[in-house]
Amino acid sequence: MNNLAELKKEIIKYGQLAEAKNLTPGVSGNISARYGENILITSSGSANGYLSEDDFAVIDLNGNVVEGTKKPSSEKLLHCEFYRQRPDVNYIIHMHSPYLSSFASAGIALDEPVMAENVFYFGQIPLAEYGLPSSTDLVEKTAKYFKEYSAVLMANHGFIVGDKTIHDAFLKLTLAESYAQVVLNTKILGGAKLLSKEQTEEIFKLRQKL
Repeated sequence: MNNLAELKKEIIKYGQLAEAKNLTPGVSGNISARYGENILITSSGSANGYLSEDDFAVIDLNGNVVEGTKKPSSEKLLHCEFYRQRPDVNYIIHMHSPYLSSFASAGIALDEPVMAENVFYFGQIPLAEYGLPSSTDLVEKTAKYFKEYSAVLMANHGFIVGDKTIHDAFLKLTLAESYAQVVLNTKILGGAKLLSKEQTEEIFKLRQKL
């Protein structure tokens, strides 16, 4: 999709959906989309659930503003690096949803084979080491997972996911948030009964066929 107005409408729509599902508290998080050779990204200080068409900036892959008067999200360089490494990714959602952020803040990766569906879609969701928000340190520590994973937890921070469409990225966000809640519930109930290595390998083989 190359139409700037349509891209903005998409992001506004999914920002509102995220707000309705309590995935984007306050002014936290940011959303972006490829726009030709550039990136459309939400502006600094904007709230994902209450975006207007003015709450965006267009930047190049180095983070420089090329269109718009608003200041781009302070996490712009994280988005730039994700897009650089993953030509298959057209949309990125970074949010501080409660359950995923709880695991990120506890320093616990979602890397155990608890549910077949999540093994199928994610394999695992790794945990990147803490880096100061908006810093190059954060980018370096998180970006090392982008080639292999489309979804990453960021220690003491939140969650980032990218996909071909914003619909798919949003579905993975909601799936991951639900997965985090299920994992937490299993801990309350005494611990999950993990899938075996053989069962996990069967799921990976199924994923390759579909």
